[in-house]
Amino acid sequence: MPMHNPPHPGEIIHKDCLKPLGISVTKAADGLGISRQQLSAIVNGRSGISPEMSIRLSKGFGGSPESWLRQQMLYDLWQAEQSAGDVNVRKFEVA
Repeated sequence: MPMHNPPHPGEIIHKDCLKPLGISVTKAADGLGISRQQLSAIVNGRSGISPEMSIRLSKGFGGSPESWLRQQMLYDLWQAEQSAGDVNVRKFEVA
């Protein structure tokens, strides 16, 4: 069953990872081996999670890389579906 308006994975990182651990974006970025700007963009919903980032998040905060990527995919798909009516496509059928 599709999720209704799933949160951006950055919200999950902020709410379920950074806040409970009491760590800043700067400290978390350092631990993940990325720039503060890169993590900030994800946490603030301006950037998505790549396969490499999913591995970093899995190693740093737990969960599987697949679960991190699934969150991103669900978010992206829901966003795309919001404008699906604007997509003009011709259906192909076997002749």
